[in-house]
Amino acid sequence: MGADPGYGYNTSAVTLAPQAELLGAQRSFVLNGLNCASCAAKMEAEVKKIKGVQFASLDFATKRLIIHAYNEQDLDEITKKASDVIKGIEPDVELAVDRGAKGGFSSQEDLVNKKELIRLGVAAVLFAAALVFELSFWPEFVLFLTSYLLAGGRVLWKAIKNIFRGQVFDENFLMSLATIGAFAIREYPEGVAVMLFFEIGEFFQDLAVNKSRRSISALMDIRPDYANLKVGDEVRTVSPDMVKLGDIIVVKPGEKVPLDGVVIEGRSMVDTSAITGESLPREVEPGSEILGGFINQNGLLSVRVTKNFGESTVAKILDMVQNASSKKAPTEHFITKFARYYTPVVVFGALAVALIPPLFIEGAAFSQWFYRALVFLVISCPCALVISIPLSFFGGIGGASRRGILVKGGNYLEALNNVDTVVFDKTGTLTRGVFKVTDVIPAEGFSCDEVLALAAHAEVFSNHPIAVSILKAYGKEVNKDLVHTYDEIFGHGVKVTLNKKKILSGESILAPKRAVPVTGRGWEILA
Repeated sequence: MGADPGYGYNTSAVTLAPQAELLGAQRSFVLNGLNCASCAAKMEAEVKKIKGVQFASLDFATKRLIIHAYNEQDLDEITKKASDVIKGIEPDVELAVDRGAKGGFSSQEDLVNKKELIRLGVAAVLFAAALVFELSFWPEFVLFLTSYLLAGGRVLWKAIKNIFRGQVFDENFLMSLATIGAFAIREYPEGVAVMLFFEIGEFFQDLAVNKSRRSISALMDIRPDYANLKVGDEVRTVSPDMVKLGDIIVVKPGEKVPLDGVVIEGRSMVDTSAITGESLPREVEPGSEILGGFINQNGLLSVRVTKNFGESTVAKILDMVQNASSKKAPTEHFITKFARYYTPVVVFGALAVALIPPLFIEGAAFSQWFYRALVFLVISCPCALVISIPLSFFGGIGGASRRGILVKGGNYLEALNNVDTVVFDKTGTLTRGVFKVTDVIPAEGFSCDEVLALAAHAEVFSNHPIAVSILKAYGKEVNKDLVHTYDEIFGHGVKVTLNKKKILSGESILAPKRAVPVTGRGWEILA
């Protein structure tokens, strides 16, 4: 049996421009209630203008704002100014300090999605009723207007508030102008349809973004929830942040190792795949180094902590994942800058479409060109433009994370476009991280099915990845009652008694005199 091989990709050397060194202090925030992609771009641009800010990055997909300040003492003042700037652009957005909580989605978010679905569903039903039933003018108008306000009331209110704040050119203004114009020329169905489909599109966009967020959040599962801190003869469950250098922690079988340290007592096999990518468990004993994020499989371990949680390996990986989408690709920077000028150009372009032809073209009807100007406004909404590229990068990072690949930023993902050769060192292991039985080579006097059945019964109580692969290859239910004794020989295999027969499953070191070489394979089997 062997590890199921993965697939390599060829890449040439790709050089990335070094990013400017960021000195001073950093603070991360979560923007609760942020649902506008173009608004996020405006917020980032304004935060960068705050005095004392060296660098700022706002990622709409994760709702995460990262601010680097030249001086740590300025961070509180910068935070206050950033909050004011964000409130000025989107009053409903709350700036909260990112506490690094484990990735996940609350039931409150699901409730919001249900409310949105109900609101849009009722608006759609009223709109359909006005279209299907032959009603007199006023009942029909009331249905259209109610549907319009249900679907687009929030958009209209945001547009009005932004106008009073001097922020005219955004998607709320475009959609409000286009749909009110449709009502002005008595094209009620078009006005309602545009607003309804716009809001439905925004709803599906939010679902798509949240799906990508979940894929990134799945990688946060390596974050340890607690640590078993040994205080005298007592063991207390505490947050990993509360454990200090030199403290002793206890790691029970099946638990995640919360912090980096050195084993001082106990022996066990640990699953290192979440950190190293290596699927084969590693043996640890007193004196062995152990990293946060490893999973203890079978033994009780006492570990002396050598690094605080903030400096631990798992914390650094988590920080890298969370900051991945803040490292924007050149394409993302371009589209953000382009969007600042795009909306005003669209508005003035629509004015030109509405006014120039009726003034200079003989026979051109103003109503016809006004209608075309409204269409131009609708199709030019900047939301899709602003979110398309960042969301594609975020989706790529999220898709990679689901497959255990850590991409450090959109700039690195874009660089892969120029890759044609991948170079691996000679000791590198390329696997999918999942063991699979590829061959069964029986000794003389045994069949393949017999060997597989005996191996499956021998490994039925083991949680070792190789044991799991054997049971999967066997594919039948194993009667555990037939196994009378089970003895795990640490790091080497198992010894069981099955129907009064002794079976050894594992390395040849278990019974060197019984090891039989397999001709032409370079393997040995136990007979």
